Amino acid sequence: MLRAHSLLAAVLIGILPSVTPLFAGDWPQYRGPNRDGVSTETGLAKVWPAGGPKMVWSSKGIGLGYSSPAVANGMLYVTGVKEKKEFLAAYTLSGERKWQTEYGSAWTKSFPPARTTPTLADGAAFVISGAGEVVRVNAATGEITWSKNAKTTFGGQVGPWGTAESPLIVDGKVIYTPAGNQTAMAALDMKSGETVWKSPSLNDKSAYVSPILIKHGEKALIVGVTSQYIFAVSPETGDLAWTFNYGKESAPKRGGTINCCSPIYYDGGLFVSSGYNHVGVMLTLAETGPPSVAWTSPDLDIHHGGAVLVEGLLYGSNWINNRQGNWVCVDWKTGETRFEKTWQTKGSVVAADGMLYCYDEKQGNVALVTPSSKTFDVVSSFKVTLGTQQHWCHPTISDGRLYLRHGDALMAFDIQGAR
Repeated sequence: MLRAHSLLAAVLIGILPSVTPLFAGDWPQYRGPNRDGVSTETGLAKVWPAGGPKMVWSSKGIGLGYSSPAVANGMLYVTGVKEKKEFLAAYTLSGERKWQTEYGSAWTKSFPPARTTPTLADGAAFVISGAGEVVRVNAATGEITWSKNAKTTFGGQVGPWGTAESPLIVDGKVIYTPAGNQTAMAALDMKSGETVWKSPSLNDKSAYVSPILIKHGEKALIVGVTSQYIFAVSPETGDLAWTFNYGKESAPKRGGTINCCSPIYYDGGLFVSSGYNHVGVMLTLAETGPPSVAWTSPDLDIHHGGAVLVEGLLYGSNWINNRQGNWVCVDWKTGETRFEKTWQTKGSVVAADGMLYCYDEKQGNVALVTPSSKTFDVVSSFKVTLGTQQHWCHPTISDGRLYLRHGDALMAFDIQGAR
Protein backbone atom coordinates (compact mmCIF):
# COMPACT_ATOMS: atom_id res chain seq x y z
CA MET A 1 0.00 0.00 0.00
CA LEU A 2 1.41 3.38 -0.97
CA ARG A 3 1.44 6.03 1.73
CA ALA A 4 1.68 9.78 1.17
CA HIS A 5 4.22 11.73 3.20
CA SER A 6 2.97 14.15 5.82
CA LEU A 7 4.19 15.68 9.05
CA LEU A 8 3.18 14.47 12.48
CA ALA A 9 2.50 18.11 13.28
CA ALA A 10 0.04 18.43 10.45
CA VAL A 11 -1.93 15.63 12.02
CA LEU A 12 -1.65 17.18 15.44
CA ILE A 13 -4.36 19.78 14.86
CA GLY A 14 -2.35 22.08 12.67
CA ILE A 15 0.38 22.86 15.18
CA LEU A 16 3.84 22.36 13.68
CA PRO A 17 6.49 20.99 16.05
CA SER A 18 9.98 20.40 14.71
CA VAL A 19 9.91 16.71 13.83
CA THR A 20 10.99 14.55 10.96
CA PRO A 21 8.51 13.56 8.23
CA LEU A 22 6.32 10.57 8.93
CA PHE A 23 3.86 8.67 6.77
CA ALA A 24 0.14 9.46 6.72
CA GLY A 25 -0.70 5.93 7.87
CA ASP A 26 1.71 5.94 10.80
CA TRP A 27 0.70 5.47 14.45
CA PRO A 28 3.71 7.23 15.98
CA GLN A 29 2.61 7.54 19.60
CA TYR A 30 0.14 6.48 22.27
CA ARG A 31 -3.40 6.15 20.84
CA GLY A 32 -2.48 7.27 17.37
CA PRO A 33 -1.63 10.38 15.36
CA ASN A 34 -3.73 12.72 17.51
CA ARG A 35 -3.82 10.72 20.77
CA ASP A 36 -7.58 10.28 20.42
CA GLY A 37 -7.61 6.62 19.37
CA VAL A 38 -8.68 7.45 15.80
CA SER A 39 -6.64 6.23 12.82
CA THR A 40 -6.30 8.04 9.48
CA GLU A 41 -6.43 4.70 7.64
CA THR A 42 -8.95 3.97 4.90
CA GLY A 43 -9.64 0.91 2.75
CA LEU A 44 -9.91 -1.48 5.70
CA ALA A 45 -12.05 -4.61 5.78
CA LYS A 46 -15.62 -4.14 7.01
CA VAL A 47 -15.92 -7.81 7.95
CA TRP A 48 -13.34 -10.42 8.97
CA PRO A 49 -13.13 -14.07 7.93
CA ALA A 50 -14.41 -16.69 10.34
CA GLY A 51 -11.74 -17.01 13.01
CA GLY A 52 -10.57 -13.45 12.50
CA PRO A 53 -8.13 -11.68 10.19
CA LYS A 54 -4.95 -13.43 9.09
CA MET A 55 -2.05 -13.20 11.53
CA VAL A 56 0.83 -11.98 9.37
CA TRP A 57 3.52 -12.47 11.99
CA SER A 58 4.10 -12.76 15.71
CA SER A 59 7.07 -12.43 18.03
CA LYS A 60 7.88 -13.29 21.62
CA GLY A 61 10.65 -12.00 23.81
CA ILE A 62 9.69 -8.33 23.91
CA GLY A 63 9.28 -8.46 27.68
CA LEU A 64 6.09 -8.12 29.70
CA GLY A 65 4.03 -5.02 29.10
CA TYR A 66 0.67 -3.31 28.82
CA SER A 67 1.95 -0.68 26.39
CA SER A 68 1.05 -0.44 22.71
CA PRO A 69 3.33 -0.66 19.68
CA ALA A 70 4.12 2.55 17.79
CA VAL A 71 4.73 2.59 14.02
CA ALA A 72 6.72 5.20 12.08
CA ASN A 73 8.81 5.34 8.92
CA GLY A 74 8.44 1.65 8.14
CA MET A 75 9.42 0.40 11.60
CA LEU A 76 7.56 -0.76 14.71
CA TYR A 77 8.69 -0.01 18.29
CA VAL A 78 7.47 -1.61 21.51
CA THR A 79 8.53 -1.65 25.17
CA GLY A 80 8.71 -4.53 27.66
CA VAL A 81 10.05 -5.51 31.08
CA LYS A 82 12.61 -8.24 31.78
CA GLU A 83 14.01 -8.83 35.27
CA LYS A 84 13.01 -5.39 36.58
CA LYS A 85 14.50 -3.55 33.60
CA GLU A 86 12.66 -1.92 30.72
CA PHE A 87 13.58 -2.57 27.08
CA LEU A 88 12.69 -0.96 23.77
CA ALA A 89 12.67 -3.16 20.68
CA ALA A 90 12.52 -2.19 16.99
CA TYR A 91 10.96 -4.42 14.32
CA THR A 92 10.59 -4.24 10.59
CA LEU A 93 6.98 -4.40 9.40
CA SER A 94 7.64 -7.98 8.30
CA GLY A 95 8.40 -8.96 11.90
CA GLU A 96 12.23 -9.00 11.96
CA ARG A 97 13.70 -7.63 15.17
CA LYS A 98 16.49 -5.16 14.39
CA TRP A 99 17.56 -4.28 17.92
CA GLN A 100 16.50 -4.30 21.57
CA THR A 101 17.88 -1.78 24.10
CA GLU A 102 17.64 -1.57 27.89
CA TYR A 103 16.66 2.00 28.76
CA GLY A 104 15.54 2.15 32.39
CA SER A 105 14.14 0.60 35.56
CA ALA A 106 10.67 -0.86 35.84
CA TRP A 107 8.17 -0.09 38.54
CA THR A 108 8.68 -2.99 40.94
CA LYS A 109 5.73 -2.91 43.33
CA SER A 110 2.34 -3.37 41.69
CA PHE A 111 1.69 -4.29 38.04
CA PRO A 112 5.32 -3.82 36.93
CA PRO A 113 5.04 -4.63 33.18
CA ALA A 114 5.94 -1.78 30.81
CA ARG A 115 3.32 0.94 30.38
CA THR A 116 4.99 3.54 28.16
CA THR A 117 4.19 3.55 24.44
CA PRO A 118 7.15 5.01 22.49
CA THR A 119 6.73 8.40 20.82
CA LEU A 120 8.57 8.71 17.48
CA ALA A 121 9.94 12.06 16.33
CA ASP A 122 13.15 13.54 14.93
CA GLY A 123 14.66 10.13 14.15
CA ALA A 124 14.29 9.06 17.77
CA ALA A 125 12.03 7.07 20.08
CA PHE A 126 11.13 8.70 23.39
CA VAL A 127 10.04 6.62 26.41
CA ILE A 128 9.34 7.08 30.13
CA SER A 129 10.19 4.19 32.43
CA GLY A 130 8.05 3.03 35.34
CA ALA A 131 10.67 4.61 37.61
CA GLY A 132 10.25 8.01 35.92
CA GLU A 133 13.30 8.10 33.64
CA VAL A 134 12.77 10.02 30.40
CA VAL A 135 14.95 8.61 27.62
CA ARG A 136 15.76 9.43 23.99
CA VAL A 137 16.79 6.41 21.87
CA ASN A 138 18.16 6.54 18.32
CA ALA A 139 15.35 4.98 16.27
CA ALA A 140 17.73 3.48 13.71
CA THR A 141 20.40 1.99 15.98
CA GLY A 142 18.88 1.63 19.46
CA GLU A 143 21.64 3.72 21.03
CA ILE A 144 20.60 5.94 23.96
CA THR A 145 21.18 9.61 23.12
CA TRP A 146 20.31 10.90 26.58
CA SER A 147 18.57 9.72 29.74
CA LYS A 148 17.27 11.82 32.61
CA ASN A 149 15.89 10.62 35.92
CA ALA A 150 13.09 13.14 35.65
CA LYS A 151 11.11 11.89 38.64
CA THR A 152 14.07 12.56 40.91
CA THR A 153 15.06 15.80 39.17
CA PHE A 154 11.60 17.32 39.61
CA GLY A 155 10.73 15.73 42.95
CA GLY A 156 7.94 13.70 41.40
CA GLN A 157 5.31 12.08 43.61
CA VAL A 158 3.59 8.98 42.26
CA GLY A 159 0.66 6.84 43.28
CA PRO A 160 0.74 3.12 44.15
CA TRP A 161 1.30 2.10 40.49
CA GLY A 162 4.33 4.29 39.80
CA THR A 163 4.80 6.16 36.53
CA ALA A 164 2.56 5.12 33.64
CA GLU A 165 2.92 7.82 31.00
CA SER A 166 3.80 8.05 27.32
CA PRO A 167 5.78 11.17 26.35
CA LEU A 168 4.23 13.97 24.31
CA ILE A 169 6.43 15.89 21.85
CA VAL A 170 5.58 19.56 21.28
CA ASP A 171 7.75 22.15 19.50
CA GLY A 172 11.02 20.33 20.17
CA LYS A 173 10.13 19.54 23.79
CA VAL A 174 9.42 16.27 25.60
CA ILE A 175 6.52 16.65 28.03
CA TYR A 176 6.37 14.70 31.30
CA THR A 177 4.07 14.96 34.36
CA PRO A 178 6.07 14.32 37.55
CA ALA A 179 3.59 16.11 39.88
CA GLY A 180 4.69 16.73 43.48
CA ASN A 181 5.46 20.00 45.27
CA GLN A 182 7.96 21.37 42.72
CA THR A 183 5.93 21.21 39.51
CA ALA A 184 2.94 19.55 37.89
CA MET A 185 4.42 19.22 34.39
CA ALA A 186 7.89 19.71 32.92
CA ALA A 187 9.36 20.10 29.44
CA LEU A 188 12.76 18.73 28.39
CA ASP A 189 14.65 19.77 25.29
CA MET A 190 14.13 17.03 22.74
CA LYS A 191 17.77 17.05 21.57
CA SER A 192 19.65 17.52 24.85
CA GLY A 193 17.31 16.45 27.65
CA GLU A 194 17.86 19.73 29.47
CA THR A 195 14.96 21.36 31.33
CA VAL A 196 13.14 23.99 29.24
CA TRP A 197 10.38 24.88 31.69
CA LYS A 198 8.54 23.71 34.78
CA SER A 199 4.89 24.51 35.39
CA PRO A 200 3.70 25.63 38.83
CA SER A 201 2.99 22.83 41.27
CA LEU A 202 -0.52 21.64 42.08
CA ASN A 203 0.74 19.87 45.21
CA ASP A 204 -0.71 16.60 43.98
CA LYS A 205 0.44 13.12 43.02
CA SER A 206 0.77 12.06 39.41
CA ALA A 207 -1.94 10.06 37.69
CA TYR A 208 -1.42 7.35 35.04
CA VAL A 209 -2.33 9.59 32.13
CA SER A 210 -0.49 10.72 28.99
CA PRO A 211 -1.01 14.44 28.24
CA ILE A 212 -2.55 15.71 25.01
CA LEU A 213 -2.01 18.76 22.81
CA ILE A 214 -5.10 20.73 21.82
CA LYS A 215 -5.89 23.91 19.94
CA HIS A 216 -8.70 25.88 21.56
CA GLY A 217 -9.58 28.90 19.43
CA GLU A 218 -6.23 30.30 18.38
CA LYS A 219 -4.43 29.03 21.47
CA ALA A 220 -2.40 25.82 21.76
CA LEU A 221 -2.58 24.13 25.16
CA ILE A 222 -1.15 21.01 26.73
CA VAL A 223 -3.79 19.29 28.85
CA GLY A 224 -2.56 17.08 31.68
CA VAL A 225 -4.05 15.09 34.54
CA THR A 226 -2.86 14.49 38.08
CA SER A 227 -4.53 12.48 40.82
CA GLN A 228 -6.96 15.29 41.63
CA TYR A 229 -6.78 17.84 38.83
CA ILE A 230 -7.28 18.39 35.12
CA PHE A 231 -5.08 21.30 34.03
CA ALA A 232 -3.75 23.11 30.98
CA VAL A 233 -0.42 24.82 30.41
CA SER A 234 1.20 26.93 27.72
CA PRO A 235 3.45 24.81 25.45
CA GLU A 236 5.90 27.72 25.23
CA THR A 237 6.32 28.60 28.91
CA GLY A 238 4.59 26.01 31.07
CA ASP A 239 2.41 28.72 32.62
CA LEU A 240 -0.88 27.40 33.97
CA ALA A 241 -3.85 28.41 31.83
CA TRP A 242 -6.44 26.81 34.13
CA THR A 243 -7.08 24.02 36.61
CA PHE A 244 -10.20 22.01 37.36
CA ASN A 245 -10.70 19.92 40.50
CA TYR A 246 -11.96 16.75 38.84
CA GLY A 247 -11.48 14.67 41.99
CA LYS A 248 -14.01 16.81 43.83
CA GLU A 249 -16.44 16.78 40.91
CA SER A 250 -16.33 13.08 40.19
CA ALA A 251 -15.83 11.60 43.65
CA PRO A 252 -16.59 14.10 46.43
CA LYS A 253 -16.71 11.43 49.13
CA ARG A 254 -13.40 9.92 48.13
CA GLY A 255 -11.58 13.21 47.54
CA GLY A 256 -9.42 11.81 44.75
CA THR A 257 -9.39 9.65 41.67
CA ILE A 258 -7.43 6.91 39.93
CA ASN A 259 -7.08 8.52 36.52
CA CYS A 260 -5.77 6.38 33.67
CA CYS A 261 -7.34 7.77 30.47
CA SER A 262 -6.17 10.70 28.37
CA PRO A 263 -8.93 13.28 27.86
CA ILE A 264 -10.77 13.60 24.54
CA TYR A 265 -11.01 17.12 23.05
CA TYR A 266 -13.32 18.38 20.31
CA ASP A 267 -14.85 21.75 19.43
CA GLY A 268 -14.30 23.41 22.80
CA GLY A 269 -15.33 20.36 24.83
CA LEU A 270 -13.04 18.16 26.92
CA PHE A 271 -14.22 14.75 28.16
CA VAL A 272 -12.50 13.18 31.17
CA SER A 273 -13.24 9.93 32.98
CA SER A 274 -11.88 7.84 35.78
CA GLY A 275 -13.72 4.55 36.35
CA TYR A 276 -14.60 3.26 39.84
CA ASN A 277 -18.13 4.75 39.61
CA HIS A 278 -16.75 8.28 39.31
CA VAL A 279 -18.79 10.23 36.80
CA GLY A 280 -17.41 11.05 33.39
CA VAL A 281 -17.36 14.84 32.93
CA MET A 282 -17.68 17.05 29.87
CA LEU A 283 -15.93 20.38 30.36
CA THR A 284 -16.65 23.44 28.25
CA LEU A 285 -13.44 25.42 27.82
CA ALA A 286 -13.55 29.20 28.19
CA GLU A 287 -11.50 31.78 26.30
CA THR A 288 -9.76 32.58 29.57
CA GLY A 289 -10.06 31.11 33.03
CA PRO A 290 -11.25 27.71 34.19
CA PRO A 291 -13.69 25.49 32.27
CA SER A 292 -17.27 24.84 33.30
CA VAL A 293 -19.14 21.54 33.54
CA ALA A 294 -21.44 20.93 30.57
CA TRP A 295 -22.68 17.52 31.71
CA THR A 296 -21.73 14.47 33.73
CA SER A 297 -22.29 10.80 32.92
CA PRO A 298 -22.61 8.11 35.59
CA ASP A 299 -22.69 5.47 32.82
CA LEU A 300 -19.42 6.21 30.98
CA ASP A 301 -16.85 5.91 33.75
CA ILE A 302 -13.95 4.46 31.76
CA HIS A 303 -11.35 2.48 33.72
CA HIS A 304 -8.26 2.49 31.46
CA GLY A 305 -9.41 1.42 27.98
CA GLY A 306 -9.90 4.91 26.58
CA ALA A 307 -12.74 6.36 24.51
CA VAL A 308 -13.23 7.37 20.89
CA LEU A 309 -15.42 10.06 19.36
CA VAL A 310 -17.07 9.06 16.07
CA GLU A 311 -19.62 11.34 14.37
CA GLY A 312 -20.76 13.04 17.56
CA LEU A 313 -20.91 9.90 19.71
CA LEU A 314 -18.50 8.77 22.43
CA TYR A 315 -17.80 5.05 22.74
CA GLY A 316 -16.03 3.23 25.55
CA SER A 317 -16.49 0.66 28.28
CA ASN A 318 -17.45 1.47 31.83
CA TRP A 319 -16.42 0.15 35.23
CA ILE A 320 -18.68 -2.19 37.18
CA ASN A 321 -15.80 -3.68 39.14
CA ASN A 322 -12.16 -4.42 38.33
CA ARG A 323 -13.17 -7.45 36.28
CA GLN A 324 -16.43 -6.30 34.72
CA GLY A 325 -17.75 -3.49 32.56
CA ASN A 326 -20.26 -2.80 29.79
CA TRP A 327 -19.91 -1.00 26.46
CA VAL A 328 -21.49 2.42 26.36
CA CYS A 329 -22.41 5.07 23.79
CA VAL A 330 -22.96 8.68 24.94
CA ASP A 331 -23.98 11.76 22.95
CA TRP A 332 -21.05 14.21 22.86
CA LYS A 333 -23.18 17.35 23.09
CA THR A 334 -25.78 16.33 25.65
CA GLY A 335 -24.27 13.49 27.67
CA GLU A 336 -27.34 11.36 26.98
CA THR A 337 -26.62 7.64 27.20
CA ARG A 338 -27.65 6.08 23.89
CA PHE A 339 -26.94 2.50 24.96
CA GLU A 340 -25.20 0.36 27.56
CA LYS A 341 -24.63 -3.20 26.36
CA THR A 342 -22.84 -6.29 27.62
CA TRP A 343 -20.10 -7.79 25.43
CA GLN A 344 -17.46 -9.94 27.16
CA THR A 345 -16.17 -7.34 29.64
CA LYS A 346 -14.58 -3.90 29.61
CA GLY A 347 -11.54 -3.18 27.51
CA SER A 348 -9.82 -0.78 25.12
CA VAL A 349 -11.20 0.80 21.95
CA VAL A 350 -9.81 2.56 18.89
CA ALA A 351 -11.49 3.59 15.61
CA ALA A 352 -10.50 3.43 11.94
CA ASP A 353 -12.27 3.83 8.61
CA GLY A 354 -15.71 4.14 10.18
CA MET A 355 -15.40 1.09 12.45
CA LEU A 356 -14.61 0.44 16.11
CA TYR A 357 -11.95 -2.05 17.24
CA CYS A 358 -12.65 -3.30 20.77
CA TYR A 359 -10.28 -5.47 22.80
CA ASP A 360 -11.71 -7.26 25.84
CA GLU A 361 -9.21 -7.16 28.69
CA LYS A 362 -10.12 -10.45 30.39
CA GLN A 363 -10.20 -13.12 27.67
CA GLY A 364 -8.57 -11.26 24.78
CA ASN A 365 -11.56 -11.16 22.44
CA VAL A 366 -11.25 -8.59 19.65
CA ALA A 367 -14.39 -7.22 17.98
CA LEU A 368 -14.98 -5.26 14.79
CA VAL A 369 -17.98 -3.07 15.60
CA THR A 370 -20.17 -0.82 13.46
CA PRO A 371 -20.69 2.50 15.27
CA SER A 372 -24.35 2.93 16.16
CA SER A 373 -26.41 5.06 18.53
CA LYS A 374 -28.71 2.11 19.21
CA THR A 375 -26.66 -0.99 20.04
CA PHE A 376 -23.22 -2.57 20.25
CA ASP A 377 -23.17 -4.03 16.73
CA VAL A 378 -20.41 -6.69 16.53
CA VAL A 379 -19.73 -7.59 12.90
CA SER A 380 -16.79 -9.96 13.43
CA SER A 381 -14.62 -11.16 16.30
CA PHE A 382 -11.71 -13.40 17.19
CA LYS A 383 -9.68 -14.31 20.25
CA VAL A 384 -6.00 -13.59 20.94
CA THR A 385 -4.32 -16.87 21.88
CA LEU A 386 -0.70 -15.80 22.41
CA GLY A 387 0.75 -14.19 25.52
CA THR A 388 -0.08 -14.08 29.23
CA GLN A 389 -1.48 -11.74 31.91
CA GLN A 390 -4.06 -8.99 31.34
CA HIS A 391 -5.08 -7.83 27.87
CA TRP A 392 -4.56 -4.13 28.66
CA CYS A 393 -2.84 -3.04 25.45
CA HIS A 394 -4.65 -0.45 23.32
CA PRO A 395 -4.74 -1.65 19.69
CA THR A 396 -2.52 -0.02 17.05
CA ILE A 397 -3.63 0.36 13.42
CA SER A 398 -1.16 1.26 10.67
CA ASP A 399 -0.91 0.58 6.92
CA GLY A 400 -3.60 -2.07 6.83
CA ARG A 401 -2.35 -3.90 9.92
CA LEU A 402 -3.85 -4.35 13.38
CA TYR A 403 -1.11 -4.71 16.00
CA LEU A 404 -1.77 -6.19 19.44
CA ARG A 405 0.51 -7.12 22.30
CA HIS A 406 -0.37 -9.45 25.12
CA GLY A 407 2.27 -9.67 27.81
CA ASP A 408 5.45 -10.88 26.09
CA ALA A 409 3.80 -11.54 22.72
CA LEU A 410 3.46 -9.13 19.79
CA MET A 411 1.07 -9.88 16.90
CA ALA A 412 0.32 -8.33 13.50
CA PHE A 413 -2.97 -8.98 11.66
CA ASP A 414 -3.92 -8.11 8.09
CA ILE A 415 -7.11 -5.99 8.15
CA GLN A 416 -6.94 -4.53 4.65
CA GLY A 417 -10.09 -4.62 2.56
CA ALA A 418 -10.34 -6.11 -0.92
CA ARG A 419 -7.64 -4.79 -3.26
